[in-house]
Amino acid sequence: MGRLPALLVRVPVRCFGGSPRARSAMPSWVIDRYGRNEVLRFSREMALPAIQFPNEVVVRVHAASLNPIDLSMRSGYGATALNMKRDPLKIKSTENEFPLTLGRDVSGVVMECGLSVSYFKPGDEVWAAIPPWKQGTLSEFVVASANEVSFKPKCLSHTEAASLPYVGLTAWSAINKVGGLNQSNCSGKRVLILGASGGVGTFAVQLVKAWGAHVTAVCSHDASTLMKKLGADDVIDYKSGNLEEQLKTLPLFDFILDNVGGSTEKWALDLLKKWSGATYVTLVTPFLINMDKLGVADGMLQTGVTIGSKTVKHLLKGVHYRWAFFMPSGPSLDEIAELVDSGKIQPVIDQVFPFSEVPKAFLKLEEGHARGKTVIDVVNKK
Repeated sequence: MGRLPALLVRVPVRCFGGSPRARSAMPSWVIDRYGRNEVLRFSREMALPAIQFPNEVVVRVHAASLNPIDLSMRSGYGATALNMKRDPLKIKSTENEFPLTLGRDVSGVVMECGLSVSYFKPGDEVWAAIPPWKQGTLSEFVVASANEVSFKPKCLSHTEAASLPYVGLTAWSAINKVGGLNQSNCSGKRVLILGASGGVGTFAVQLVKAWGAHVTAVCSHDASTLMKKLGADDVIDYKSGNLEEQLKTLPLFDFILDNVGGSTEKWALDLLKKWSGATYVTLVTPFLINMDKLGVADGMLQTGVTIGSKTVKHLLKGVHYRWAFFMPSGPSLDEIAELVDSGKIQPVIDQVFPFSEVPKAFLKLEEGHARGKTVIDVVNKK
């Protein structure tokens, strides 16, 4: 049975806990203000999530994982845009978004389904990436729209599965939705991945390799063995010399995915084949920063001017310039799950932390240079 479109009709709140005597609170890691790691607080009093729309499901979280966006959101990055998305008409009685639960990835079990959900049933093992404007997954339960959820790959444990949804969908958005690459047109294309050893990079290398591309991965020397294991054809150590000069010695590329940003954008587009449909996609954009600094209206205007001018500038030089963002999508996760179950994509996990050590997991992520994902085992509450 195919997926049903999301319905916009609001229905009465239903707690999945059952009788009124059922417990009404759950353990969660929350923040009550923005800041550094000290703002993380463990609470046993977070309200159990409730189904408010007929296309929603409640998932018991078995495992979650951390992404750089969690560090950014903890510090307040993107708060202006995310708050607008949370309450666009400003009709909520609460003045702010707190207490806020971070965490975007979830692998777990469906506990209850909304009235219009027929694709899932209680007991199904699922995975998802929850959009950043919703309450996150560092808690015992989470609510998600059914069209954000997918059946978990059968070959993965929950801790393995939780490492993939957010980075997988971010890479999928950049490569497939924005970049236009897919299984039928990627074979033989030369693809360059800048920042290949992080969560999005390790997924991207495997994805385009599964589709038959020739992959050049840029990372530090200590990640070169991992890159080769994941299928990269060429591995370039950005610390071993001038990166731009190293890459200029190679044949030109059909597609570049930039996870680094900064100065790389100034020269990376010169590495593309001109007038051939070659595309540069960056995941480092000023969209949320502009809105934080300038407000919603001026921030969106500034962002539009920036992307418009850069797109035209590079189009006149014979290459395509694009921005990409994470996009929640159950159907895309369905396709990713097929690739995982067929052995073409594997999770890359740096370290697994118990639920009680979420602050340590944030510090680990903050150190940088992780080789893969930082995962939280939520069921293990030691």
